[in-house]
Amino acid sequence: MGMPITVEIVDAHATNDAIEMVFDYFKYVDGKFSTYKNESEIMKINRGEISFEKYSADMKEIFILAEKTKKETDNYFDIRRKDGLIDPSGLVKGWAIHKACNLLKEKGFKNFCIEAGGDIETYGLNNEGKSWTVGIRNPFKQEEVVKILKSKNNGIATSGTYIRGQHIYNPKDYSNELNDIVSMTVIGPNIYEADRFATASFAMGKDGIMFIENLPKFEGYMIDKGGIATMTSGFEQYIN
Repeated sequence: MGMPITVEIVDAHATNDAIEMVFDYFKYVDGKFSTYKNESEIMKINRGEISFEKYSADMKEIFILAEKTKKETDNYFDIRRKDGLIDPSGLVKGWAIHKACNLLKEKGFKNFCIEAGGDIETYGLNNEGKSWTVGIRNPFKQEEVVKILKSKNNGIATSGTYIRGQHIYNPKDYSNELNDIVSMTVIGPNIYEADRFATASFAMGKDGIMFIENLPKFEGYMIDKGGIATMTSGFEQYIN
């Protein structure tokens, strides 16, 4: 998927086969949704080679979820790029992590975490029998951690421009570069939910933190271009 992926299972009956199952699933997702592989399904769709009726079940699900997210975020989330092509990356990563977690749950695992490209979903407890801990990087000095969060059965996603540059856009104004904020971390009930709203709230600029504030069951932590952090009213409960 073009990013580092970490799978940690701490149950006594964990096996390499279980971990390989997760990585095999991510390979499947990458093969279907990658915008860098000419033979992926999404690239064939962008070339007009597949009609909607012939989309795979997973592709149809992503399109439906993308439209739902677009409506829920007042059009600040859109998988259609300025050039008219479809890029569902802002949704697929969190969706795939959450699906992979469900695969582990179906196998009876109760304590694990999966992290991909800085987005993480945790379930149960870590190897010390405590809540998992997740760090928020300092976007101006990435070897530093500005906050350590405790997570149990949560998803934590961070959207920002400090690693990959300007890869997030405002679909309501493509000419508007997103320079006001550099990092938006969102905690949600799972990583799919956290990831999609982290992307959309970042596209909102400084208004994004209030969007998260008004979103039930979600908390957020925003760092602006001046290094000033703003958190939602319930965020402190997750600080370790």
